[in-house]
Amino acid sequence: MRVRTALVGAIAAGIAVTQAGIAAAAPAKGGHAPTRQALEAVVRDGVPGVTARAVDEHGTWAATAGVGDLRTGAPRSTADRYRVGSITKTFVSTVLLQLEAEGRLSLDDTVETWLPGLVRGNGNDGSGITVRQLLNHTSGIFNYTADEDFGRTYFEKEGFFGHRYDTLTPEQLVAVALSHKPDFAPGTSWNYSNTNYVLAGMVIEKVTGRSYASQIRDRIIKPLNLHATSLPGTRVTVPGPHGKAYSKLAETTTGPTYDVTALNPSLAFSAGEMISDSADLNRFYTALLRGRLLPREQLEEMKSTVRIEGLPDGGYGLGLLERKLSCGVRIWGHDGGIHGSTSVAVTTADGRRSLAFNFNGDWTGDAEAVVEAEFCGTGTAEPTGAGPARGLSPALSDRL
Repeated sequence: MRVRTALVGAIAAGIAVTQAGIAAAAPAKGGHAPTRQALEAVVRDGVPGVTARAVDEHGTWAATAGVGDLRTGAPRSTADRYRVGSITKTFVSTVLLQLEAEGRLSLDDTVETWLPGLVRGNGNDGSGITVRQLLNHTSGIFNYTADEDFGRTYFEKEGFFGHRYDTLTPEQLVAVALSHKPDFAPGTSWNYSNTNYVLAGMVIEKVTGRSYASQIRDRIIKPLNLHATSLPGTRVTVPGPHGKAYSKLAETTTGPTYDVTALNPSLAFSAGEMISDSADLNRFYTALLRGRLLPREQLEEMKSTVRIEGLPDGGYGLGLLERKLSCGVRIWGHDGGIHGSTSVAVTTADGRRSLAFNFNGDWTGDAEAVVEAEFCGTGTAEPTGAGPARGLSPALSDRL
């Protein structure tokens, strides 16, 4: 399938985005004025467009800023679907915890128990790594997306355009990680590794005898009526309404901007292949935190966090990030990044207030400012200056 690549000069793109962001401004309704200002500031920082949806005791509020298509100037939509990257991890963890509740596995089972012989060599040993350590990123297994050759092949310009439609197996992704020594001995530290969740997806498949994607569909997507949520597998397109996704395909935040909407998401597998929209993500995290998907014991296990260096007043549970905001509000959720797409979905512990949003660019934008604006009522309409994308935690800003 041939996809036309949109190449936009940085200066021209900046002018178009700024004008679109100003045009999108409108009087805020209810208590979401700071959030709207934060969205507009993100666009002035250089993100092509953003779509967001919040739910609280007053109902649902949705807004967009900027554009969904740099070539035509078409705006983003509140119904946009987008690649959610690592938000997929919370869904995967939920399924594994459901399987634990059913007595089909234990979180203290080793990887070797379910995937015999797979995690071996170069100092790696699956017999010393538990399922729990996969889910909370304390396994020590190297993050395959941090491999330099993998990055050049799938995340940088020349490699991406030659390999964007490649199909990769989970075994191939794990092999990339196992070509490196472990980052640390299991259980002795914390490091975000997409390899952990590729293995977690493989464990689901071994336990159930079915694909991890079918388990997510049957256990979460269908019961919650998440009509915009899908696991694309090797499908390269985004179904339903969506804007374009844009990337610099480089480590820099300047230079040409490329349309990267179409790609084969098998490079992410169960670490980050999912597609969804803001309404579905709010519904999922609200249901999860309110106990609709997990028994109390498993939900408490999911919320048992380990400390993350550089993230005060927060931590990482089992596929779930906890964060205490500047105003004292504590939120739970996840963020995710994949080519041309940066997403965040968070909710309060009681599930009464939730927020989900997406930037259709992966090189800049202050996601944390949007979260603070919504939950703490703080924010500014002034741009902070173009710079790397800023998520809920620097530790979670790695690819996927």
